[in-house]
Amino acid sequence: MGLKEWLFGEEKDQPKVLKQTNDFEFLTKRNGVDIRYYNHAYENAIVRSAVETKAQHISKLKVELQGSAKPKLKNRLRHYPNSFMTWPQFLARCSTILDLTNNLFIIPVKNDNLETIGFFPVLPEKVKLVEDKKGHYWLKYKFERGKYGAARFDECAYLVKHQYKSDLFGEDNDALRPTMDLIAVQEASIKNAVENSNNYRFIANVGNFTDPEDLAEERKRFTEYNLKGENTDGVLLFPNTYSDVKELTNKYYTVDTEQMSFIKENVFDYFGINEDVIQGKATSEQLDAFFNLAIEPFAIALSEALSRAIYTDDERAYGNHVYVNANRLQYMSVSEKVNMAQQLGDRGVLTINEIRELFNYAPIENGDVAVIRGEYYAVNEKLGEQTEPTEKPAETAENGSESEEQNNE
Repeated sequence: MGLKEWLFGEEKDQPKVLKQTNDFEFLTKRNGVDIRYYNHAYENAIVRSAVETKAQHISKLKVELQGSAKPKLKNRLRHYPNSFMTWPQFLARCSTILDLTNNLFIIPVKNDNLETIGFFPVLPEKVKLVEDKKGHYWLKYKFERGKYGAARFDECAYLVKHQYKSDLFGEDNDALRPTMDLIAVQEASIKNAVENSNNYRFIANVGNFTDPEDLAEERKRFTEYNLKGENTDGVLLFPNTYSDVKELTNKYYTVDTEQMSFIKENVFDYFGINEDVIQGKATSEQLDAFFNLAIEPFAIALSEALSRAIYTDDERAYGNHVYVNANRLQYMSVSEKVNMAQQLGDRGVLTINEIRELFNYAPIENGDVAVIRGEYYAVNEKLGEQTEPTEKPAETAENGSESEEQNNE
């Protein structure tokens, strides 16, 4: 079964995944995530910039499988998570779904032999947790074409945020709703002010008119004469029948700069990011704090979730594990990288390729060695020389004595 058939749910493949939906019952009352508000939040530019920037940084993580178990799957996942995505795309989508819904389900992709060949993140509103008659837990998910499939819960990876009331699902993002309402009011006020900025509105007393029809005719005449295309200079001419002419203006409330900054900070704080990171102006200290606050917790959670989905308890006990790593040194400034390369590279702590990686250079052949400043011996060679015996063989000593005697003669 290819990913296209798995993802879109071809009819012929359905029995292999889920035979009878009647064999399943809902495990909890809350078996899905209402994301109507989440979709609305993602349409806001401030929210999207925060979520997208965080996803871009998370997409730079590296996923590595360590251990000897499941070598075929390990080889596949070394290159890509599934045939539709690269690892950066996969990680960015996972981050976006988790931030907007506080839930993330990663479903295994299987071949015709029901062997896991990859993983794919699905939207939480398409997933329900069910239990079969044998007591096994399954994730029932909906395909794009309306078909359903299911996967064993212990073969899926699941991440959650803001988990409180539900035993499984994370809470919604209603805590952000007041801030989003303020942003909506601000945007509506600005829009109305722009749209009505060129409108003429006034009130005046008009004399010598007693018939309502005559008054309506005068209003029509005044509008055509003053407000049509012929009036290019924008000057309004009032006859002497008009008195007490006053302009009507609408005052729209707009948030000042300081209040708007406070609103934006609420959004950024909620998603664990700041404006300097979004605009690419963050210092190395700020980037390091952002790594500790937002990137590293996600990497640890995803590492544990994927390890549980891929390996059994016995396999994990023997050292098989998924590691989602980030080279946090990439968050340093150029001067700090140069200083670290000098201080640690010359002492054999970093290899040549590790130093090149600091500056986003490609690795070189035979570059996975560390050198020590001085003669620049490879570390292994230098240690090997120190372990060799220092005493000379007897023959060498005798030959040396004979040479000495000859020189003395």
